[in-house]
Amino acid sequence: MQIAFIGLGNMGGPMAINLVKAGHSVKAFDLSQDAVAKVVAEGGQAAASAQDAVQGAEAIVTMLPASQHVEGLFLGRDGQPGLLGQIAKGALIIDSSTIAAATSQKVAKAAQAAGIDFIDAPVSGGTGGAIAGTLTFMVGGSTELLERARPLLEKMGANIFHAGDVGAGQTAKICNNMLLGILMAGTSEAIALGVANGLDPKVLSEIMRRSSGGNWALEKYNPFPGVHENAPASKGYVGGFGTDLMLKDLGLSQENATAVKASTPLGGLARALFAAHSIAGHGGEDFSSIIKMLQKQG
Repeated sequence: MQIAFIGLGNMGGPMAINLVKAGHSVKAFDLSQDAVAKVVAEGGQAAASAQDAVQGAEAIVTMLPASQHVEGLFLGRDGQPGLLGQIAKGALIIDSSTIAAATSQKVAKAAQAAGIDFIDAPVSGGTGGAIAGTLTFMVGGSTELLERARPLLEKMGANIFHAGDVGAGQTAKICNNMLLGILMAGTSEAIALGVANGLDPKVLSEIMRRSSGGNWALEKYNPFPGVHENAPASKGYVGGFGTDLMLKDLGLSQENATAVKASTPLGGLARALFAAHSIAGHGGEDFSSIIKMLQKQG
Protein backbone atom coordinates (compact mmCIF):
# COMPACT_ATOMS: atom_id res chain seq x y z
CA MET A 1 0.00 0.00 0.00
CA GLN A 2 1.16 3.53 -0.74
CA ILE A 3 1.31 5.37 2.59
CA ALA A 4 2.14 8.97 3.44
CA PHE A 5 3.60 9.41 6.92
CA ILE A 6 3.84 12.95 8.30
CA GLY A 7 5.55 13.58 11.64
CA LEU A 8 8.66 11.50 12.35
CA GLY A 9 9.53 12.30 15.95
CA ASN A 10 10.41 9.87 18.73
CA MET A 11 7.15 8.00 18.12
CA GLY A 12 6.34 8.66 14.47
CA GLY A 13 9.75 7.69 13.12
CA PRO A 14 9.74 4.12 14.46
CA MET A 15 6.08 3.71 13.48
CA ALA A 16 6.87 4.68 9.88
CA ILE A 17 9.84 2.30 9.84
CA ASN A 18 7.65 -0.58 11.00
CA LEU A 19 5.30 0.07 8.09
CA VAL A 20 8.29 -0.01 5.72
CA LYS A 21 9.49 -3.28 7.24
CA ALA A 22 6.00 -4.71 6.71
CA GLY A 23 6.42 -4.18 2.98
CA HIS A 24 4.46 -0.97 2.48
CA SER A 25 5.65 1.89 0.28
CA VAL A 26 6.06 4.77 2.74
CA LYS A 27 6.69 8.34 1.64
CA ALA A 28 7.74 10.26 4.74
CA PHE A 29 7.88 13.94 5.62
CA ASP A 30 9.10 15.86 8.65
CA LEU A 31 10.58 19.31 9.18
CA SER A 32 13.71 17.51 10.45
CA GLN A 33 15.80 16.14 7.60
CA ASP A 34 17.61 13.87 10.04
CA ALA A 35 14.29 12.28 11.00
CA VAL A 36 13.44 11.71 7.34
CA ALA A 37 16.89 10.24 6.71
CA LYS A 38 16.33 7.55 9.37
CA VAL A 39 13.19 6.34 7.58
CA VAL A 40 14.92 6.46 4.19
CA ALA A 41 17.80 4.40 5.61
CA GLU A 42 15.27 1.64 6.36
CA GLY A 43 13.80 1.68 2.86
CA GLY A 44 11.28 4.54 2.99
CA GLN A 45 11.04 7.40 0.50
CA ALA A 46 11.69 11.05 1.31
CA ALA A 47 8.97 13.58 0.53
CA ALA A 48 9.91 17.16 -0.26
CA SER A 49 6.79 18.44 1.52
CA ALA A 50 3.59 17.27 3.12
CA GLN A 51 1.86 17.95 -0.20
CA ASP A 52 4.39 15.75 -1.98
CA ALA A 53 3.96 12.98 0.59
CA VAL A 54 0.20 12.58 0.01
CA GLN A 55 0.34 12.40 -3.78
CA GLY A 56 -1.10 9.02 -4.71
CA ALA A 57 -1.35 7.89 -1.10
CA GLU A 58 -4.05 5.40 -0.17
CA ALA A 59 -3.51 6.05 3.53
CA ILE A 60 -2.09 9.04 5.39
CA VAL A 61 -0.70 8.60 8.91
CA THR A 62 0.02 11.70 10.98
CA MET A 63 1.84 12.00 14.31
CA LEU A 64 2.02 15.69 15.19
CA PRO A 65 2.58 17.59 18.46
CA ALA A 66 -0.70 19.44 19.06
CA SER A 67 -4.20 20.35 17.87
CA GLN A 68 -3.12 23.44 15.95
CA HIS A 69 -0.65 21.41 13.89
CA VAL A 70 -3.24 18.83 12.84
CA GLU A 71 -5.89 21.44 12.07
CA GLY A 72 -3.40 23.60 10.19
CA LEU A 73 -2.08 20.67 8.18
CA PHE A 74 -5.44 19.44 6.95
CA LEU A 75 -7.60 22.57 6.97
CA GLY A 76 -4.97 25.22 6.25
CA ARG A 77 -3.68 28.27 8.13
CA ASP A 78 -2.37 31.77 7.51
CA GLY A 79 -4.18 31.89 4.19
CA GLN A 80 -2.58 28.67 2.96
CA PRO A 81 -4.84 25.77 1.87
CA GLY A 82 -4.84 22.53 3.80
CA LEU A 83 -3.92 19.04 2.64
CA LEU A 84 -7.49 17.85 2.20
CA GLY A 85 -7.52 19.41 -1.24
CA GLN A 86 -4.43 17.36 -2.20
CA ILE A 87 -5.57 13.97 -0.92
CA ALA A 88 -7.31 11.50 -3.23
CA LYS A 89 -10.98 10.82 -2.61
CA GLY A 90 -11.47 7.55 -0.79
CA ALA A 91 -8.11 7.73 0.97
CA LEU A 92 -7.93 7.04 4.72
CA ILE A 93 -6.40 9.44 7.24
CA ILE A 94 -5.14 7.86 10.47
CA ASP A 95 -4.27 10.62 12.91
CA SER A 96 -2.19 9.28 15.80
CA SER A 97 -1.46 12.68 17.31
CA THR A 98 -2.76 13.39 20.82
CA ILE A 99 -5.06 16.39 20.38
CA ALA A 100 -8.41 17.74 21.51
CA ALA A 101 -11.35 15.52 20.59
CA ALA A 102 -13.11 18.57 19.18
CA THR A 103 -10.25 19.11 16.72
CA SER A 104 -10.46 15.49 15.54
CA GLN A 105 -14.19 15.91 15.01
CA LYS A 106 -13.69 19.17 13.10
CA VAL A 107 -11.08 17.65 10.76
CA ALA A 108 -13.14 14.47 10.31
CA LYS A 109 -16.19 16.50 9.28
CA ALA A 110 -14.18 18.44 6.70
CA ALA A 111 -12.56 15.23 5.44
CA GLN A 112 -15.94 13.56 5.03
CA ALA A 113 -17.18 16.51 3.01
CA ALA A 114 -14.15 16.05 0.74
CA GLY A 115 -14.80 12.32 0.29
CA ILE A 116 -11.92 11.30 2.54
CA ASP A 117 -12.15 8.88 5.48
CA PHE A 118 -10.73 9.80 8.90
CA ILE A 119 -10.11 8.09 12.23
CA ASP A 120 -8.35 9.35 15.32
CA ALA A 121 -5.94 6.69 16.64
CA PRO A 122 -3.69 8.07 19.39
CA VAL A 123 -1.21 5.66 20.93
CA SER A 124 0.30 4.60 24.22
CA GLY A 125 3.39 2.53 24.89
CA GLY A 126 6.28 4.96 24.69
CA THR A 127 9.22 5.00 22.32
CA GLY A 128 10.04 1.40 23.23
CA GLY A 129 6.60 0.32 22.10
CA ALA A 130 6.91 2.36 18.92
CA ILE A 131 10.21 0.66 18.06
CA ALA A 132 8.99 -2.82 18.96
CA GLY A 133 5.65 -2.40 17.21
CA THR A 134 3.73 -3.11 20.43
CA LEU A 135 1.83 0.17 20.83
CA THR A 136 -1.74 0.40 22.07
CA PHE A 137 -4.08 2.21 19.67
CA MET A 138 -7.23 3.94 20.94
CA VAL A 139 -9.43 4.41 17.90
CA GLY A 140 -12.27 6.82 17.32
CA GLY A 141 -14.37 6.29 14.19
CA SER A 142 -16.77 3.82 12.62
CA THR A 143 -16.27 0.07 12.92
CA GLU A 144 -15.94 -0.09 9.13
CA LEU A 145 -13.06 2.39 9.08
CA LEU A 146 -11.36 0.69 12.01
CA GLU A 147 -11.39 -2.59 10.12
CA ARG A 148 -10.00 -0.83 7.07
CA ALA A 149 -7.17 0.62 9.17
CA ARG A 150 -6.53 -2.52 11.22
CA PRO A 151 -3.97 -4.15 8.85
CA LEU A 152 -1.81 -1.02 9.17
CA LEU A 153 -2.35 -0.55 12.90
CA GLU A 154 -1.36 -4.18 13.51
CA LYS A 155 2.06 -3.50 11.98
CA MET A 156 2.65 -0.73 14.51
CA GLY A 157 0.85 -1.98 17.60
CA ALA A 158 -0.17 -5.03 19.60
CA ASN A 159 -3.39 -3.73 21.16
CA ILE A 160 -6.16 -2.03 19.20
CA PHE A 161 -9.23 -0.71 21.01
CA HIS A 162 -12.34 0.80 19.46
CA ALA A 163 -13.17 3.63 21.87
CA GLY A 164 -16.22 4.90 19.96
CA ASP A 165 -17.03 7.53 17.37
CA VAL A 166 -14.54 10.11 16.05
CA GLY A 167 -12.91 11.90 19.00
CA ALA A 168 -13.42 9.01 21.41
CA GLY A 169 -9.87 7.80 20.87
CA GLN A 170 -8.59 11.21 21.92
CA THR A 171 -10.77 11.24 25.01
CA ALA A 172 -9.49 7.80 26.03
CA LYS A 173 -5.91 8.97 25.45
CA ILE A 174 -6.17 12.08 27.63
CA CYS A 175 -7.72 9.99 30.41
CA ASN A 176 -4.78 7.58 30.14
CA ASN A 177 -2.16 10.33 30.05
CA MET A 178 -3.73 12.20 32.94
CA LEU A 179 -3.36 9.02 34.99
CA LEU A 180 0.19 8.54 33.67
CA GLY A 181 1.20 12.04 34.78
CA ILE A 182 -0.29 11.48 38.24
CA LEU A 183 1.34 8.05 38.45
CA MET A 184 4.80 9.31 37.46
CA ALA A 185 4.68 12.18 39.94
CA GLY A 186 3.60 9.83 42.73
CA THR A 187 6.18 7.20 41.86
CA SER A 188 8.91 9.85 41.77
CA GLU A 189 7.81 11.21 45.13
CA ALA A 190 7.91 7.77 46.74
CA ILE A 191 11.35 6.90 45.33
CA ALA A 192 12.73 10.32 46.33
CA LEU A 193 11.44 9.82 49.87
CA GLY A 194 13.07 6.40 50.12
CA VAL A 195 16.40 7.64 48.76
CA ALA A 196 16.33 10.59 51.19
CA ASN A 197 16.14 7.97 53.93
CA GLY A 198 19.12 6.06 52.59
CA LEU A 199 17.31 3.30 50.68
CA ASP A 200 18.77 1.86 47.50
CA PRO A 201 16.52 3.05 44.63
CA LYS A 202 16.74 -0.31 42.84
CA VAL A 203 15.78 -2.27 45.94
CA LEU A 204 12.97 0.12 46.86
CA SER A 205 11.63 0.11 43.29
CA GLU A 206 11.56 -3.69 43.25
CA ILE A 207 9.81 -3.81 46.63
CA MET A 208 7.12 -1.41 45.43
CA ARG A 209 6.87 -3.09 42.03
CA ARG A 210 5.97 -6.38 43.69
CA SER A 211 3.70 -4.76 46.25
CA SER A 212 0.39 -2.89 46.13
CA GLY A 213 2.12 0.21 44.77
CA GLY A 214 3.26 -1.59 41.62
CA ASN A 215 2.67 0.32 38.39
CA TRP A 216 3.88 0.82 34.79
CA ALA A 217 6.62 3.29 35.76
CA LEU A 218 8.11 0.83 38.23
CA GLU A 219 7.80 -1.96 35.65
CA LYS A 220 9.25 -0.27 32.58
CA TYR A 221 9.99 3.44 32.99
CA ASN A 222 11.65 4.08 36.34
CA PRO A 223 12.37 7.79 36.86
CA PHE A 224 15.55 7.19 38.90
CA PRO A 225 18.79 6.95 36.87
CA GLY A 226 20.34 3.50 36.70
CA VAL A 227 17.33 1.47 37.78
CA HIS A 228 16.17 0.64 34.24
CA GLU A 229 19.07 0.60 31.81
CA ASN A 230 16.99 1.54 28.77
CA ALA A 231 14.71 4.11 30.41
CA PRO A 232 15.23 7.80 29.57
CA ALA A 233 16.26 8.42 33.20
CA SER A 234 19.39 6.33 32.56
CA LYS A 235 20.16 8.33 29.41
CA GLY A 236 20.14 11.81 30.88
CA TYR A 237 16.36 12.06 30.39
CA VAL A 238 16.94 12.39 26.64
CA GLY A 239 14.32 11.07 24.24
CA GLY A 240 11.16 9.41 25.43
CA PHE A 241 8.08 11.52 26.11
CA GLY A 242 8.90 15.17 26.75
CA THR A 243 7.80 17.13 29.80
CA ASP A 244 6.18 19.75 27.57
CA LEU A 245 4.19 17.03 25.76
CA MET A 246 2.95 15.67 29.09
CA LEU A 247 2.08 19.22 30.12
CA LYS A 248 0.12 19.64 26.88
CA ASP A 249 -1.82 16.42 27.47
CA LEU A 250 -2.57 17.32 31.08
CA GLY A 251 -3.83 20.67 29.80
CA LEU A 252 -6.14 18.84 27.38
CA SER A 253 -7.48 16.73 30.22
CA GLN A 254 -8.24 19.79 32.31
CA GLU A 255 -9.90 21.61 29.40
CA ASN A 256 -12.08 18.57 28.83
CA ALA A 257 -12.87 18.25 32.54
CA THR A 258 -13.98 21.87 32.60
CA ALA A 259 -16.15 21.36 29.52
CA VAL A 260 -18.00 18.38 30.98
CA LYS A 261 -17.86 19.63 34.60
CA ALA A 262 -15.85 16.64 35.82
CA SER A 263 -13.81 16.81 39.01
CA THR A 264 -10.12 16.02 38.42
CA PRO A 265 -8.20 17.49 41.39
CA LEU A 266 -5.19 15.18 41.03
CA GLY A 267 -5.04 15.87 37.30
CA GLY A 268 -5.00 19.59 38.03
CA LEU A 269 -2.23 19.18 40.59
CA ALA A 270 -0.19 17.05 38.18
CA ARG A 271 -0.54 19.74 35.54
CA ALA A 272 0.70 22.38 38.01
CA LEU A 273 3.71 20.21 38.92
CA PHE A 274 4.71 19.61 35.31
CA ALA A 275 4.17 23.29 34.47
CA ALA A 276 6.55 24.31 37.26
CA HIS A 277 9.06 21.69 36.09
CA SER A 278 8.85 23.01 32.53
CA ILE A 279 9.27 26.63 33.62
CA ALA A 280 12.38 25.56 35.56
CA GLY A 281 13.97 24.60 32.25
CA HIS A 282 13.14 20.92 31.93
CA GLY A 283 10.49 21.11 29.21
CA GLY A 284 12.64 19.29 26.66
CA GLU A 285 13.58 16.46 29.01
CA ASP A 286 11.62 13.24 29.37
CA PHE A 287 8.63 13.63 31.68
CA SER A 288 10.14 11.20 34.21
CA SER A 289 12.62 13.97 35.03
CA ILE A 290 9.85 15.32 37.29
CA ILE A 291 11.73 13.41 40.02
CA LYS A 292 14.34 16.18 39.95
CA MET A 293 11.97 18.67 41.58
CA LEU A 294 11.21 16.16 44.34
CA GLN A 295 14.72 15.01 45.21
CA LYS A 296 16.52 16.15 48.34
CA GLN A 297 19.43 18.40 47.37
CA GLY A 298 22.89 18.10 48.88
